[in-house]
Amino acid sequence: MPEAIGRSLHNECRLVRIRIVLQVLLSVVLIGCASSPRIPYRAEDAANAEINGFHQIRSNLDAQSDTMAEPPPRATSSLKTEMNYLVISGGGSGGAFSAGVLKAWSKTGRRPQFDIVSGVSTGALIAPYAFLGSSYDDVLVDLYTSGVAKDLVDVKWLPRGLLGTSLLKQQPLRRLIEIHVTGDVVKAVAAEHRKGRRLLVLTSNLDSQRAVIWDMGAIANSGEPNSLRLFQDVLMASASIPGIYPAVLIRAHSGKRIFEEMHSDGGSGSQILTVPESLMTSPKLAKARPEIRLNMYVLVNNALMPEFSTVTNNTLSVMARAYAVQIKSQTRSALLASYMYAQRTGIHFHVASIDRQLSYSVLDPFNTEYMRTVFNIGYSEMIAGTLWKDKPVFSPAN
Repeated sequence: MPEAIGRSLHNECRLVRIRIVLQVLLSVVLIGCASSPRIPYRAEDAANAEINGFHQIRSNLDAQSDTMAEPPPRATSSLKTEMNYLVISGGGSGGAFSAGVLKAWSKTGRRPQFDIVSGVSTGALIAPYAFLGSSYDDVLVDLYTSGVAKDLVDVKWLPRGLLGTSLLKQQPLRRLIEIHVTGDVVKAVAAEHRKGRRLLVLTSNLDSQRAVIWDMGAIANSGEPNSLRLFQDVLMASASIPGIYPAVLIRAHSGKRIFEEMHSDGGSGSQILTVPESLMTSPKLAKARPEIRLNMYVLVNNALMPEFSTVTNNTLSVMARAYAVQIKSQTRSALLASYMYAQRTGIHFHVASIDRQLSYSVLDPFNTEYMRTVFNIGYSEMIAGTLWKDKPVFSPAN
């Protein structure tokens, strides 16, 4: 009898080993099927990469550059005494906060025409409409409060999602962008670009590990037949959270070598886009023209204060919570750097963020009720005149 039991255990262990081997082989096969091979290229190619037909449409956030040291030129600059820069952060469904602020700002009758608008991640999706003005407010309201955003969660079959390019499919996000960012929108951006206004979006080049600033007005105004597609691709890349949505491959060349850069969530590089990093530490301070008042308005689609929650001790919950801590810390650091730069250069700094703790589930990232709640927070605080702070505040509102 003991010998029979021993043989039985041996056979069971053998079956377990076979199952493990088969599972590993299946994983390898799935990875091979789900991941498309890429064209190899070198760091030198990346450093000199250009998009065919487009010139001076982008720069690296960490590049030594003075392109944002001065307000953009305008045909009527001699008559202008004030310039306004709107900065819209990442934050996923928290972008509803900015939508509420912009809608209420229009209602007050005091919303300026922004000379520069920058957007990161969800802020990149908002930025073109904020740039074009109040007539596009209803588009933002629909995007962030109607429930259409729930269609973005199209979960893949789990093993393929874990071993492929992302957990969620790209098509719903691309479809949403293609429906709302049309040729007419791009033409309108181009017209404003010609007046001297600037629309900027941040992506993260995963190959080079560098954040990239895209001049969306220059893309729109290029006259290239594929300008609409590139405009949409940049927005989609900036809003594609790594691992959740697939990265976007953008065709580029260096000399005769053709390859595809991999771009993803701009928030990986920075949660806000204010000025290039080189200006932050430059001994030669870039000052706004003394005759012009420069206002910087920063909309943070997230809470900056600590938010207590007892975390469930499982992999997904711990990873999600740690990621939230990282994003909050990154945003606070970027805000402090921008605030100190504004203090040194005479820029009038204004910041607003979601100032209360709300229930939120990573398993339901585009919950309509949550989005409507943060929309109403932004809207009501703007109407009440309590929205803007003149420096970053990281403690709960009491």
